[in-house]
Amino acid sequence: MKYRWDKKYLYWGMTALFVIIFSICFYYLLFHGVKIHDNILHLVRIGMPIIMGFIIAYLLTPIVNFFEKKLIYPLLKKCTIHKSEKLKRRVRSVTILCVLMIVSFIIYSLFAMILPQLISSIQSIASHFPTYVANFTNWFQDIRTLNPVLDEYLTQNIILTDSKEITEWFNKNIAPNIKNLGNLATTLYNGVFSVMRFLFEFMIGIIISIYLMSSKELFSGQSKKIAYALFEENKANHLIRNMRFVHKTFIGFLSGKIVDSIIIGILCFLGTSFLEIPYAILVSVIVGVTNIIPFFGPYLGAIPCAILILMISPIHCLYFVIFIIILQQIDGNIIGPKILGNSTGISSFWVIFAITIFGGLFGIPGMVIGVPVFAVIYAGFRSYFHRMLRKKGLPTDTSVYIALTMMKNKECIYTQEQQQDSASDKTPNPPEQIGK
Repeated sequence: MKYRWDKKYLYWGMTALFVIIFSICFYYLLFHGVKIHDNILHLVRIGMPIIMGFIIAYLLTPIVNFFEKKLIYPLLKKCTIHKSEKLKRRVRSVTILCVLMIVSFIIYSLFAMILPQLISSIQSIASHFPTYVANFTNWFQDIRTLNPVLDEYLTQNIILTDSKEITEWFNKNIAPNIKNLGNLATTLYNGVFSVMRFLFEFMIGIIISIYLMSSKELFSGQSKKIAYALFEENKANHLIRNMRFVHKTFIGFLSGKIVDSIIIGILCFLGTSFLEIPYAILVSVIVGVTNIIPFFGPYLGAIPCAILILMISPIHCLYFVIFIIILQQIDGNIIGPKILGNSTGISSFWVIFAITIFGGLFGIPGMVIGVPVFAVIYAGFRSYFHRMLRKKGLPTDTSVYIALTMMKNKECIYTQEQQQDSASDKTPNPPEQIGK
């Protein structure tokens, strides 16, 4: 006698299994989170060359595609050379080599132009730092002398009340480190070893990226093959569309943000040079690099630069702050929208939310990738809820629900104030909007 599976019991059994697995994972995450975190970091350190290879390949693939489709293959068509598999492999190899050489040359040129001036600026800051502190102290004392009310407030509410806390903090955090300066050789050795290890992993990552870019169509085909093997046709198609959306969101945001940051760095250098602000190269590099972080990045870069300039020249610090405010307004209203467009599709509140959460979890890398990651998560939830609303025959436009009082028989009921506003604005009434 042939035994027949009851799908209902199989469904409940699988549900119970997943609940048990989730409960076990939640228990270990709650009570053994430190061990799990350490194990994850250990795995990340082991696979760092592979991670670097994927990142390099992901960032360089659009450039490789551009060279192939816009430059090399049109040239081959003019030469009446047919596309064969052997020719395609040769074209891909030559393209990858050219892209790596061009990118390496650009990076080397930037470092050759910027690094010497950065080193000289840092050396100048270190050598003149006591002078800068003395100038700042004298300037601060002059302000206190000219403002007796401010001097009295600082003396009573800040200096006297916080002096004990500052002393305790210094004795607890700074003094032990000063006593341990004898371990400087060990610290330098560990730093040099870390740099050498990073360079080695980076070279391995470049080699891995070459293999990934050479066989990107093969890997793409294998991924689609696995998707159709594991899921039904509709679900596999939906998964592939979602992955394309993820790729479009990530590559659009990252590439656009890099270009935007380069432009802001150049404009900052031109402006600070024109205003004769000290250490223009150093300040421009800091502002340009931190501009990659959305929303908070310009302020994270401008604040330490303003403090440095303030110790040298307060009037130049004022010029710098005004210039940065104007530059960020130009970036936020003109340059950024032109380059990035609406690549993420989320509001400013969710941008701040994503940067705060991902920055707290993963630090600076989390701030950089937090916005596109959250944009993908946000789009997934929005797609799911819109699909559920369409199944119920309800509208998906958010504006329909803003002044909604209640829903009755799939018809929106609004307050009299909302109806009067819609009538005065001569806009279509809510039922017509729902019908649309």
